[in-house]
Amino acid sequence: MPPVDSSRPLDDRPRPLSHLLSFCRLLLAALILLAALLALPISLAWSAASSSMPATSAVRPLEWAQPLDKRINLYRMEPNLYRSALPDSNARPLLDDLGIVTVINFYQRSDASWLPASGMQQIHLPLRTNRIDDADVIEVLRSIRQAQGHGNVLIHCKHGQNRTGLIAALYRVVYQGWSKEQALAEMRSFGGGRRLEDAERYLQRVDIGELKIALETGACSTNPWALCEMKAWLAKVFSVRAT
Repeated sequence: MPPVDSSRPLDDRPRPLSHLLSFCRLLLAALILLAALLALPISLAWSAASSSMPATSAVRPLEWAQPLDKRINLYRMEPNLYRSALPDSNARPLLDDLGIVTVINFYQRSDASWLPASGMQQIHLPLRTNRIDDADVIEVLRSIRQAQGHGNVLIHCKHGQNRTGLIAALYRVVYQGWSKEQALAEMRSFGGGRRLEDAERYLQRVDIGELKIALETGACSTNPWALCEMKAWLAKVFSVRAT
């Protein structure tokens, strides 16, 4: 048996158990960190999915559009104006019961597949919120108001969130005196998540006063140099020369 080195301090003697415990702690910390990193994408995906879903559990303010049929995202905005996602033929009886006489469609596809040869007037005004301009909005808002003179109106796109949400928000601000913040809050309640970014950006930057002036004066745009304004000017010039 080798002699014990009594001259060596006790604190300098090997501690295999202490080293093993330290290693276990480091290993446990590494495992916890790895688990957190693996769980992060799942958490982000769940957050994104949750943000794109309408907040159905909370009580909606009475001034907001009220739900009628969640299957097609159908809501009543006011007594003669409704909004929805893309309806199908199964929704036709409900729309008849609601007295809908005009359907205004912002989706790229027409309504002919579910609304063939019906008594409802179909107005197709396809929109893309990533390149929408004041002329598009003025045409749509003017069409809604004109259609309301003939009865109840349904506006819709594909999901009833992005394009329909923007037009509904602008209707609230222009015709009902809501603030942009109030209209934006209602628009977000229908879900859509990141797909609403272009619509929100337009709503925040648009000059509501200029929209109102254009709608009241019959102008097709807030920009006097817009293509529609130039076409109207040329048509007027040639009609004068023809007479």
